[in-house]
Amino acid sequence: MISDKVKSAVGKTNKSKISNTMKNKTFLTMILLAISALNASAQTAAEILKKTDDVMYAPKDQTAKVKIILTDKKGNQQEREAEYIQKGSEMRLFKFTAPASQMGISFLSLPDDVMYIYLPAYEKERRIASHVKNQTFAGTDLSYDDMESKPLSDEYDAELVSQTADAWKLKLVPKSGVESDYSRLEMLVNKDNNYLRQADYYDRGGQKIKQMVNKKIEKIDGYWAATEMEMTDLVKEHSTIFQSSQLSFDNNLTAEDFTVRAMKK
Repeated sequence: MISDKVKSAVGKTNKSKISNTMKNKTFLTMILLAISALNASAQTAAEILKKTDDVMYAPKDQTAKVKIILTDKKGNQQEREAEYIQKGSEMRLFKFTAPASQMGISFLSLPDDVMYIYLPAYEKERRIASHVKNQTFAGTDLSYDDMESKPLSDEYDAELVSQTADAWKLKLVPKSGVESDYSRLEMLVNKDNNYLRQADYYDRGGQKIKQMVNKKIEKIDGYWAATEMEMTDLVKEHSTIFQSSQLSFDNNLTAEDFTVRAMKK
């Protein structure tokens, strides 16, 4: 007969094996859950960015008047006026209307990274080469690259960094093959409307050089739009505020409204 001591030892051994098996299963489950969570985060980040693009480019087209306020590091300000039209997510025409020294200066963004600038003083348009896309547009704090009309999800891969009750924080890095002077962007996206709230821009050395804040976001005729945006150059300590008014959507604009000829009108 098996003694009580032997039975006890066997029982303890079996319990130990069961315990170790359960621990191993629990550990494996935790690993699988962690991997699943990482994959979910990556997918969620891509989905958030795509939905943000969809919201920001929801109208078939749009037009607006813009008041522009430039402020240097000493607090000196200059004001300008402009108007812009946009069709979908790939065509944009921006034109200064005041003061007289700036009137007529125009920027045109077309598909396939095609961009033009028109300077009335020279009475000639100029196509913007890739190597100068990082230059600022007409004294503002936006580069030609910033001015281009193109969904972020076409240019960047996204990672969900963190989230609060009302916003997601995403890190964006340029996709393979995409040329950019930014090593990354860090974005805050509102959860209630999927609209971009803030974007921080980092140079290739990892330094934060610019910050964009959509200070006013309104729903107009069923579409969300930023009616006041501020871009700050943190290196130059210079900022540009864009205040949009008279926004109008779905005006049946055509490709003919986005040509070099249209820039000169």
